[in-house]
Amino acid sequence: MSESMRPEPDEGRPSTGAPVSTSKGAALSTSKGSARLPAAADVGRVTVESDWEVATICLDRPAKHNALTPEMLEQLEQILIALDSDRDVRVVLLTAVGDRSFCAGADIKRFKALQPLDMWALWTRLGHRVFDRLAGLRQPTIAAVSGNAYGGGFELALACDLRIVADDATLGLTEVGIGALPGWGGTGRLRDLIGAGRAKELIFTGEPLTAERALTWGVANQLAPRAQVIDAAHALANKIANRAPIAVQMAKQAIDSGDAYQPMEQVSSAATAFTDDAAEGLASFTEKRDPHYRGS
Repeated sequence: MSESMRPEPDEGRPSTGAPVSTSKGAALSTSKGSARLPAAADVGRVTVESDWEVATICLDRPAKHNALTPEMLEQLEQILIALDSDRDVRVVLLTAVGDRSFCAGADIKRFKALQPLDMWALWTRLGHRVFDRLAGLRQPTIAAVSGNAYGGGFELALACDLRIVADDATLGLTEVGIGALPGWGGTGRLRDLIGAGRAKELIFTGEPLTAERALTWGVANQLAPRAQVIDAAHALANKIANRAPIAVQMAKQAIDSGDAYQPMEQVSSAATAFTDDAAEGLASFTEKRDPHYRGS
């Protein structure tokens, strides 16, 4: 979950320790002691904007390669809680400021001085809780990986349903290089995605994964030129958002339910059959027109 070991550039523009409001005017803020936070420029922030059907979350700490701080994790958690209860949002994009790094992982300076129990209680468990909330979000999620993603940054992308990756980006769980191991769910999510053998190869060696190899192995769903990653992610998000949202969300639950997928399919199929969207889908098919799904 650690950030890469490359030198860090000088600090860029300052950022606040709280996320911005959505375009619908709903402020998403954390409630924990801002008076105890480090300087605002060191904390970073996570923002969210919404055009009703597609919400875009953005990591904003480019001067530190968007490395994650506890404050950013708490902001992300509050945003995810709000989005999960928002019936208007059908797809969630996860992006980052800049195109050099999507996310370099956890901020080493913030956790390297922690004692083992504090590391577990205040850092690892927090990351697990937030990433699990992202993975379990009701809506489909798409990571727009327009730069390199290492450690916790790669784990963050793995917690999303789909990944659009820059064709020159590299991805990696590189923690063994600093005597650690993936600590925010990477061992399990990477294994589930590409199989135990390939996951062990990447984690044991700490070697980065090229974009082409990521596509071949199924880590990336699509590749795009770095400058076009966000547009490609939005195109995919809009395509999903135009489908019946209840059916899409229940399909996600069935896929993610593991061995319970059969009863989940049966219950979900029965439930969706009586929605207004199902009626609209049948009507549009009969009338040879595009459907207009309302999520009801």
